[in-house]
Amino acid sequence: MEEQVALVIGGILGGLLLLLLLIGVSYYLWKRLCATFTYEELSGTTAASSTQGDALCPPDSRTQASRPPGVPFVVPPSLQSQDWVPLSSREWAQVPQDPYPAPELLPHTTGSNLGDACVVGTIDPELYKIPEDKSEADFPEGCLGRLWFSVEYQQEAERLLVGLIKAQRLHAPSENCSPLVKLHLLPDERRFLQSKTKRRTTSPRFDEHFVFQVSSKSVNQRVLRFSVYHVDRQRKHQLLGQVLFPLKKETLAGNCRRVLWRDLEAESLEPPSEFGDLQFCLSYNDRLNRLTVVVLRAKGLRLRENTSFVSVFVKVSLMNHNKFVKCKKTSAVLGSTNPVYSETFSFKANPAELDTASLSLTVMQSAEADKSHELGRVVVGPYMYTRGRELEHWNEMLSKPKELVKRWHALCRTTEP
Repeated sequence: MEEQVALVIGGILGGLLLLLLLIGVSYYLWKRLCATFTYEELSGTTAASSTQGDALCPPDSRTQASRPPGVPFVVPPSLQSQDWVPLSSREWAQVPQDPYPAPELLPHTTGSNLGDACVVGTIDPELYKIPEDKSEADFPEGCLGRLWFSVEYQQEAERLLVGLIKAQRLHAPSENCSPLVKLHLLPDERRFLQSKTKRRTTSPRFDEHFVFQVSSKSVNQRVLRFSVYHVDRQRKHQLLGQVLFPLKKETLAGNCRRVLWRDLEAESLEPPSEFGDLQFCLSYNDRLNRLTVVVLRAKGLRLRENTSFVSVFVKVSLMNHNKFVKCKKTSAVLGSTNPVYSETFSFKANPAELDTASLSLTVMQSAEADKSHELGRVVVGPYMYTRGRELEHWNEMLSKPKELVKRWHALCRTTEP
């Protein structure tokens, strides 16, 4: 009987000891948890004025600022009994102070001050601004619309992938504009691809893809033409504008997709002249003494031989007192009476030389055996050398410095073939 009582008393004492142990462990864990989730308010900063302009604020001049509600700040338990104070030599030392100190803002460099520092937890909105896309904002006066597209050439498969993305600000004859786009790969005028018609919008979104099969040898001789039409109620197509995009090596290099945009151009309704016409731009930069010529395209050329064996290029010559100064050539376009170039050339010319200088643009036809024939020529320059449209083009270039002045000119021949 006594043994049973002793066992009961021993069990009760053991249970009490175990209970006390559990209570102690729980209290210790609770204290650690409270210390971990203690939030420290962020201190504000005030600029301190001094004769040096870069002195630190004294500790008693700080003002406590409330912490932003969405930015918690946790002080590690190992650093709760430490604080940072500045010394005269601008070194930093740790001294025990308040168990919950406010964090100090450290200067970035020796000559910096607290006024240039940022509060911990704040966000600078200037770092997250997206650069503005000027292609959708800057529309020149008289713009017929703007077209966005993409090109990619797959070298191994010899396929040209064209993406038709969107158009904006189309000038339609009526408010209910229903645009569609036809794609030609010039010089082939017969075959074309066509997009779907978008109803009642002057800023359609297409997001369509087209594939042209073209060999790698001739792709650089091709020109991609986008013709934008308005479809009326009688389903008649009215041309709103077109984009001519020459397929150059620089654009198709790398087998990667390139997104581009171009402004629509009006189709020339004037019939070609006897020997054809040439379109180019002129610009003069008086600060750099640079004369720029952009050869765009030609139309209505009268080739002398079979178009499948000839190529056409343009020779641009700078002349002074009827003497050649410098000559440059465009790339050759194979077998087309309406070649597109879009190539830029620059010449050095002082302002004093412009009264005696002139530009000669000659359209040449090359055939086998390195033979070249002149198809037509146009000369632009001052009153000493030109008259009519050629003189107007030259004077307009001088009156609008640093601007590209674009015009069509009729070709003429100096000698009969």
